[in-house]
Amino acid sequence: MTLWFNDDMLRFTLRPGLFAVLLSLILAQACAPQATSTPFRPPTPPAPTQILATTTSIPVNTPVPTSTIMPTVTGPCTNNLTFIDDITIEDFATVPPGSSMDKQWLVSNSGTCNWDSTYHLKWIGGEMFGAADTQPMFPARAGTQATLRILFTAPTVEGTYESAWQAYDPDGIAFGDAVFITVSVSPP
Repeated sequence: MTLWFNDDMLRFTLRPGLFAVLLSLILAQACAPQATSTPFRPPTPPAPTQILATTTSIPVNTPVPTSTIMPTVTGPCTNNLTFIDDITIEDFATVPPGSSMDKQWLVSNSGTCNWDSTYHLKWIGGEMFGAADTQPMFPARAGTQATLRILFTAPTVEGTYESAWQAYDPDGIAFGDAVFITVSVSPP
């Protein structure tokens, strides 16, 4: 077989046997099944292993390795609230008579119960500063921080005033640290 190109090119001659080999290679490649890509699948985590407790005797005067075992909560949860910081209105801040006060406390839900809409703060002493005696608490999961907030109105008479509040669970049982607001009312 002879292949011709335009005048500036060379002329090639293929022998019939060589042409048949090339043609069969081309056809074999074209007819071969095409490889499909394998989609990426991330590895799956290994199945949890079960730890079996065994008893071994340890010779006297041999150091015993210690480990911390976290107990699992099997019974009812416990409520606790730990005061962390005053977010707004530091203790003994001076406020104008009759002014609005947006008091916020940063606390930790240091118990094992999650707080939901059935938890609340109750006034336990001092001035109420125009607030209702029961205030809802913001929901907070056990072990997290939360902000408690009450909107107050300062007294109109000069002086130093305090208000104390306590957290209560759905059964009406008080728990945790009490939170306070202490202000000095004075004209600007």
